[in-house]
Parts: sequence; structure tokens; C-alpha cells
Amino acid sequence: MTEAPGKHDPTFLPPGIPVPQDDGAARHLTGRKLPDLALPATRGGAVNLARLPGRTVLYIYPRTGVPGVDLPPGWDDIPGARGCTPQSCGFRDHFAELKVLGVSHVFGLSTQDTAYQREAAERLQLPFPILSDAELAFAREMNLPTFSVAGMTLLKRMALVIDDGTIVKVFYPVFPPDQSAAEVVAWLGAEALVSAPQDGEELFPRAEVHPRDVDF
Repeated sequence: MTEAPGKHDPTFLPPGIPVPQDDGAARHLTGRKLPDLALPATRGGAVNLARLPGRTVLYIYPRTGVPGVDLPPGWDDIPGARGCTPQSCGFRDHFAELKVLGVSHVFGLSTQDTAYQREAAERLQLPFPILSDAELAFAREMNLPTFSVAGMTLLKRMALVIDDGTIVKVFYPVFPPDQSAAEVVAWLGAEALVSAPQDGEELFPRAEVHPRDVDF
């Protein structure tokens, strides 16, 4: 399905878009510590992901579209390119669940500048900031997979779970993009079940007391 000129709807995910394949470009990321970099945020100021305590979910995407503005030529033919707005909306809609599952911070990340990102964040009513890596400093430090189109260097889509500045889980490739947040929620929920105490098991086991330790 080809959109008519000037009629682009970024919330729509057309059927039949190509599925991205795992090219191995993110296999090095699990266990990596994040670089000590401050990235501009759509809510003002800058965020240094490496210094955030607790659990962070970071989803990375190529480029959100703007309603009525045509996509770059051939965009829908690039595996994994289409669907940045549906991915962002998914994290918006699952935001409360992520918080319940122990996530302290949620961010999006792309290579667009902050002004471009802010328009999307406000239009989509995102309850979290989008971070800008317009200079590709974060991408270079982490050796993130990228692709080029229409003179732009863009990040390939993925999602990361980060604990105290260290990546503990990588979702790559991501498809379909509108299910990215649900996939993260499912993984977090499964991890919570594994780490939760079983029926009859005490969260803090009592110390075993021997008669010789008791002063009668």
C-alpha cells in the first residue's frame, strides 16, 4: 500500500512491510556499561544514562514521521524502518505497567534533534522524554547498528533494559514495532516470576539457631 503524497499517517503500520533479520550487530551489547555521556532531552536539560540508578528501559528507533509529510523515498522497503510512532505509542500505553514492574526510567532515543523530537513527544503525549543523539556520540561509543537514507544516518530499532548503567537485556531486531513495549513487559514479568519467592519460601530466610548458640 502506497500513501498518497502529503497524506502520511505515522500511526499507521502498513501490512507487508519487510521483516528485519538478526545481523548480529547487537550481540556485543549485553553486559556493556553505558558511556558517560549527557544527551539532550525533550523535557529540557540533559540525561546521562550511565549515572541513573535503578532499572531503565531505553527504546531506540530510526525516525518518527510527521503527519502529512512524505517519508524519505523507499522508506517502507527498508527492513525495520517503518513503525517508529507505533513503537513510541506502545511504550506510552505500557508506561504504567513498566513502572509496576520496577522500571525507574523510560526513554526513547534517536538521531533527530531535540526540536524535531519534542514535536512528536508532545503530539503523542509521551509520559517520558526522548533523548537526542544527533551527533552520534552515543552510537559510536556503543557501536550501535545504523543505516543511511536520504543523507541521514539513523539508528536501527532495538530496546534495552539497563540496570545501574549496565545493559542486562537487548531486544534486537524488533518486529513488529508496535509490539516492542509488550515484549519488554513480558520479559520483565517473566523475570519477576523467576526471582519472586515460591509458595512457602521466605523472602528473608531465618538464620538457623543451634542450641550451642543460645545462652540459657
